[in-house]
Amino acid sequence: MAYESALIALADPTRRRVFERLRDGAQPVGRIAQGLPVSRPAVSQHLKVLKEAGLVTDRAEGTRRVYSIDPHGLAAVRRYFDQFWDQALEAFAAEVEAEIKPKGED
Repeated sequence: MAYESALIALADPTRRRVFERLRDGAQPVGRIAQGLPVSRPAVSQHLKVLKEAGLVTDRAEGTRRVYSIDPHGLAAVRRYFDQFWDQALEAFAAEVEAEIKPKGED
């Protein structure tokens, strides 16, 4: 199950912040690390875990690595959560209908 390792990787709050910084596109480690309360080597370790979980990819750009979100790994997580979506929508609709029923109607 590809989504399991992704969910485990994203369970760490710092790792989630690192991942979220890639939302707007590919970035080198130095830029990702800016403003985070951990060192650049620590950010590299978080990126390694995210890569092993299939959530990010990297490529060489000169002497540095540039990281981006891997859409295939993210798709596995989405497929996992999508299986709950219909049930969640049905529960929401039932709750809304219960709220708008006039008093005394059952």
